This record gives sequence, structure tokens and C-alpha cells, in this order.
Amino acid sequence: MSPDPATAGHPPLAGVQCVFQTPYAADESIDYQALEREIEWLFARGADGIVMAMVSEVLRLSGSEREELAKVACRCARGRGSAVISVGAESSHTAESFARQAERSGADAVMAVPPIAVALGEEQLLAYYRRILHAVAIPVVVQDASGYVGRPLPIATLARLQDEFGERVLFKPEATPIGPRLSELLAATGGKARVFEGTGGIALVDSFKRGIVGTMPGADLVDGIVALWRALVAGDEARAYKIWLPLAALVSLQHSLDAFLAIEKHLLVKQGIFKNTIIRGPVGYVLDEATRSEVDRLFEMVQEAVKT
Repeated sequence: MSPDPATAGHPPLAGVQCVFQTPYAADESIDYQALEREIEWLFARGADGIVMAMVSEVLRLSGSEREELAKVACRCARGRGSAVISVGAESSHTAESFARQAERSGADAVMAVPPIAVALGEEQLLAYYRRILHAVAIPVVVQDASGYVGRPLPIATLARLQDEFGERVLFKPEATPIGPRLSELLAATGGKARVFEGTGGIALVDSFKRGIVGTMPGADLVDGIVALWRALVAGDEARAYKIWLPLAALVSLQHSLDAFLAIEKHLLVKQGIFKNTIIRGPVGYVLDEATRSEVDRLFEMVQEAVKT
């Protein structure tokens, strides 16, 4: 088994780990200046770490772009907080290559969705994740991204990975029903599984009560998520619900990967972090004026709740 991360000089993964959006220039090339501004802003607003993942548009990046984006993200996070890099791919070979590159770039952990093009049995899923875990010494977050793509990962498969790799494997379950499946995972691992909420914050209150170690929301609602997380940790339930109610209403409008992208980039422009809302197409969702107005209203409600 690979070394315990506690001895590897990496910070423990917990708290608010924000998934950054990838900004683009007018020609759809990555705007690294805007990315650095975004990451600096996230840490200044209280994020414990950053994550390169699905809403970073990793599925719409070339292999070389994914590697360069990971390098820049890790460099920007160094000394400020943790950096988690998504390495999931359609082949174990490619996922292993991404994982090794992320570790060389200074990532504190990697995260992987399973292959999505084919339906895999338990042994093939286990082989895929084992190969990633054996390729690197840093923690690996197993992401069930079936809320966006693919199929739910069996709880029994996750429990087997926990049993084999202990604390070096973490989980980000997104299959519905979120709460019962989270409790089922914790029960199947004797309470040992370290789990992140991965629904943008909509299930954060319920998931916290069930025993998560952190959350991986988008970048756009960092103020609300950080304040909500801190209220939950402090046991201030009244404040937690005051923030969560408008936040959950806002996140409920993000019903698909492209809806998350459209709304999050809109809010990043609104907050002066991005210059545009460019998403690499083709896209399955376009933000219309009525939804945009509702997003703006709910966002102001979240910001007001954070202030009071």
C-alpha cells in the first residue's frame, strides 16, 4: 500500500474545497490570468482548497490543456490551501497518466470519475480505481458523478476500496437519494469513510448531520458556502438554515452540468471575477432572461443572509 498521506507533507482534505470554473478568452483559449484571479479570490473568501473537476469543464479540454490547467492550479494554491485535481478518463492508462502528472505538479489529492462510455461491473471498476491508487502516493477521491453523467457506483464497491486503502481513499457521492446513500456508505464502512458533499450545497445541511468531512461546491457561491459550513461546524443551526434556504433554492435551478456552468459563470461575472460567460460548446442549456433574473434575486438573498 502507498504511504499514509499524513507523512507526505500534504494538508488533510476537509472543509470547503471549491471547484473552480475555467475562464476563456474570446477565442476559447484558457484565460490563465483570470484563473489566477479566481483562485486568489476563493482563498481570500475563506475556501480551504480548490478543485479542478467537472464544472471546470475537464471533459471539454484536451489532454495537454488538462495537464497545464492542473499545473497552474496547483501553483496558485501552494501555501494557501489544498489542490485536488480531477484525473478521471475513459481508460485506466490515461487516468493513471493524469494522476501521476497531477502529483508531480504538487496536487494534494486527485479525484476520479469512472469511465462513462461503458457500463462496468464491480471488478472492472475496482481495477480502474486500484490502478490510480497504486500510481500515486497522495489521496484519491472517488467521485460518483452520476448526477451529471454515467451510472451510480455501487456502495459495496466503495466499501471495498475503503477496506483496501483506508484513509487514502475519500468519496464524493452524487447519486440520488443523496442522504440515504451517504448513510449507507458510512454504515458499510463502519463509519470510516471520509465523504464530501457534492451537490453544490443543496444537500449540505443534511449531509453534514450524517457525517461528511467537507463540501466541494462551485466557486460562485463561496461566500454563502463558507458561512454555511462555519455555522454548521459551530452548531449554529438557526444561522445555517437562514443561509441554506435561499442557497438551496438557487442551486436547485442548476439541474444539469451545463446549467451549473451557465449560472456559475454568470455569477462570477456579476462578482467581477470573470470578464465573460463563455462555455465551450456544444451546450445543452442556455440561461434565459427569466432564470437569470431569479438567479440574481436568490443570489442577493444569499449575500444578505451571510451579512446578518
